[in-house]
Amino acid sequence: MPDNRIAVITGAYRGIGREVARRLAKQGFTSIIGARDPKKGDQASTELRQEGLNVSALQLDVSSDTSVQQFAKEVLQKYGRVDALVNNAAIWYDYGNSIISTDLAKAHEAFEINFFGAWRMAQAFVPTMRDRRFGRVVNVSSGAGSLADMGGNTPVYSATKAALNAFTRALAAQVEGSGILVNSVCPGWVRTEMGGPNAPRSVEQGAASVVWAVLLPASGPTGGFFRDGEPIAW
Repeated sequence: MPDNRIAVITGAYRGIGREVARRLAKQGFTSIIGARDPKKGDQASTELRQEGLNVSALQLDVSSDTSVQQFAKEVLQKYGRVDALVNNAAIWYDYGNSIISTDLAKAHEAFEINFFGAWRMAQAFVPTMRDRRFGRVVNVSSGAGSLADMGGNTPVYSATKAALNAFTRALAAQVEGSGILVNSVCPGWVRTEMGGPNAPRSVEQGAASVVWAVLLPASGPTGGFFRDGEPIAW
């Protein structure tokens, strides 16, 4: 992995994304936080820089083509490349929602962020990774998106994460042999704003799974679904 590494983490002003930005900065990365709310992004990056970490923030709405294109333009003009892309941004853990009566407008919004957001970001940054023959793409997924044991408790969220897993497989196959590793990672049920206070895992535990995938060596796996560095069922 090259020196002076650059990582982009979407939805990273709080929770797992913020902890991933912190941990990667401690590993020598420049961590770039993408945040829909620029004030929250700036606050998070300021607090992390106070820890002596190389972290910056830019406004980013992954549901907007224009926003993603502007974000990518600014990042590539300033840094010239991105070594790691962590697609972390996600909304609407719709626990207890009925798939029969769900608000389809909200479902479309969830897909735009949880699924198409990752796709937009990959289109923006994977070509430069391929040109340099190096990159790591980590799609932050969920066991809720596993078809092997999927239930009906979070129908929209589960569907978006299942789609994200399919995207992981397809992208990994397309860039195979180019030096880019693409994987889905489930951080587990984590005590975040989305996961709630009763979740059994800490933010630090959840972030560790994601960072593991960013730091994979060239011989590491691609096109897989992992939690804590171990494969889990699709």
